Amino acid sequence: MIENKQTIPNEGIQPARKKSKVRWVVIFLMWLAIAINYIDRTVLSAAAPYITEEFHLSAAQMGVIMSGFFWSYALLQIPAGWFADKYGQKKTLGFAVIWWSVATAVTGLATGFKSLLGFRVALGVGEAAAYPSNAGIASKWFPDKERATVSSIFDSGSKFGGAIAMPLIVWLIALVGWKATFVVIGLLGVIWGVIWFIYFKENPEDHKGVNEEELHYIRSGQSRKDGLSSAPAMKWYELLKYRNIWAMCLGFFVINYNSYFFITWLPSYLVEERGMNLIEMGFIASLPLLVAMVVEVIAGWTSDKVAASGKLSLTATRKLFLIIGLLMASCIGFAAFADSAVLAVVLLCIAKSGTTVAASQVWALPSDVAPKNMTSIVAGMQNTVSNMGGVVGPIITGFIVAATGSFVPALLFSAGLIILGIFNYLFLLGKVKPLDA
Repeated sequence: MIENKQTIPNEGIQPARKKSKVRWVVIFLMWLAIAINYIDRTVLSAAAPYITEEFHLSAAQMGVIMSGFFWSYALLQIPAGWFADKYGQKKTLGFAVIWWSVATAVTGLATGFKSLLGFRVALGVGEAAAYPSNAGIASKWFPDKERATVSSIFDSGSKFGGAIAMPLIVWLIALVGWKATFVVIGLLGVIWGVIWFIYFKENPEDHKGVNEEELHYIRSGQSRKDGLSSAPAMKWYELLKYRNIWAMCLGFFVINYNSYFFITWLPSYLVEERGMNLIEMGFIASLPLLVAMVVEVIAGWTSDKVAASGKLSLTATRKLFLIIGLLMASCIGFAAFADSAVLAVVLLCIAKSGTTVAASQVWALPSDVAPKNMTSIVAGMQNTVSNMGGVVGPIITGFIVAATGSFVPALLFSAGLIILGIFNYLFLLGKVKPLDA
C-alpha cells in the first residue's frame, strides 16, 4: 500500500527577492543634470537680442561674451575630473550644478559687458564638472554590461535640453522678461542640487534603498571597483603615454566638431540655404536633436546587449558602433547636395543621430580604459579636447560660408573630418581594456 505523502514547504527558505532599482533613479538624476546643463547654457543665446539692445553691445562684444563659457569649461575639465575622483562625485556634481545655477540666476543682475562676461565664465566653471562626474558615477553605480546604456542615457539629456531650451526660454522671456528668465532657469538647478544631496550616496553600499540583490548585481558585474579609499593609479599627465587616450580625444574632437553645427549654424543654414521662415526653422531645428536623443539610448542599450552576448569582444563592439555612428554622421556631406529641404533635413537627422550613436560609446570608454580611480580624469581629458572642436567648429564654418557664400563646402569639410575620425577609431584605438599603470 502506497501512502499519500503531503509535501510540507520549508518555512526557512525565503523566496528570492527582486533587486531594487535605485541605480535607475540615479541615472535619471544624472540625465536631468545634463539637461539642465544645456538649458542653462542656452539662455544667453535666446536673450541675446534683448541684452544687446539694452546694453548697446556690438556683435563682436556679444560673440566674446558667448565664447567666455568655453574658456573656463574646456580648461577646467581635467581639474574637475581630478577633484571628482579624489573627493567624490556626489560633492563635485552637487556643488557644480548649484554653482552654475547660481551663475545663471545672477546673470539677470548684469549691468553691461564686463559683468555679463564674468557670469558667463562662472557658468563654464560649474558646468565643467558635469560630464567627468557622471562618467565616474557610472563606473561606481553600474555593472560593466550596462555601461553604454548608462552613458547614452545621461548624454541624451544634452539633446533634450538643447531641443526644448529655445522654445521654453523664448516663452519665459515673453512672460516675465529676460532678467527674470535667468532667475527662473537658475532655480531649476538649485532645486536639483538639494534633491541630489539628500538622495544620492557616493557608493551603492551606502544607500539604504539598495538591497543586497541590487548591490550584488552591481559589484559582481564590475571588473574594477573604484572608490575613495585608494589613490589614483598614476599622475593624470602620465595618461598621455597611452595611444588609446589619444584616440579617444582625437575621435571625440571630430564628433563634437560636427555636433556643434546643429546648435550653432543649423538655424542659419535652414533659413539662408533652404529658404525656411522662422517658424518652420524653429520646429525643424529641434528635429535632429529629438531624433538623436532616442537613437542614442537605443544604440547604447543595443551595444551592451551585443557585448554581453559574447558574440563580439568589448573592443569589437565599441569599434563597430563607433564606425556605424560616424558613417551615419557622414550624411552631413550628402545633405549639402540634397534636392529638397525635406531630404536635407532627413539626412541631417541621420547625421546628428550618428554622432550620438558614437557618443554612446565615447562616454562608456573612460570607464572601460581608465586605471583605478581615474575614470573622471580620463573623461575630463577626453572632453577637454572634444570641446576644442566645439570652439573651432563654428568659427571654421563661419569663415568657409563667408568666403564661399555657401554652406556646401562647410558641410563637405565636416564630412571629411568624419572620415578621418573613422580611421582614428579603426587603427589608433587599440584593445579596449583598463590601462596598465
